[in-house]
Amino acid sequence: MATKKSAPGQLGRQVALPSSPEAAVLERVPNPHPDTVYVARFTAPEFTSLCPVTDQPDFAHLVIDYVPDGWLVESKSLKLYLAAFRNHGAFHEDCTVSIGKRIAALVEPRFLRIGGYWYPRGGIPIDVFWQTGTLPDGAWLPDTGVAPYRGRG
Repeated sequence: MATKKSAPGQLGRQVALPSSPEAAVLERVPNPHPDTVYVARFTAPEFTSLCPVTDQPDFAHLVIDYVPDGWLVESKSLKLYLAAFRNHGAFHEDCTVSIGKRIAALVEPRFLRIGGYWYPRGGIPIDVFWQTGTLPDGAWLPDTGVAPYRGRG
């Protein structure tokens, strides 16, 4: 598993899709405003993984919010990392929490939260939430904008 690189090696180059999340190179870049408290948000409305038991596809809308300190997540590497889950078998909880922990280990943010809003399969939606750190005073953290699943009733 690739970890803390300070200069992005994938940006501006054609890069093959990683074979697995573990093989994906997640990169970081210096935060140009480390003295400022702000929230950065990544939204992945078409996240896909596989059920580890049935190999059926699972779909989620991920929302990742973090308050950076010295580092930012490089967005192309994040896109490739998330796409690497497409053929990866793991439960919803494992995917969501693993993504949050890997990003947190890479950029060491002041605060990070991830919401995994998983689409129902078998009639049950599973939403998974994980966070690390405490939201700093003065940070504006908007609602995720993802409505809870309501079905047709």
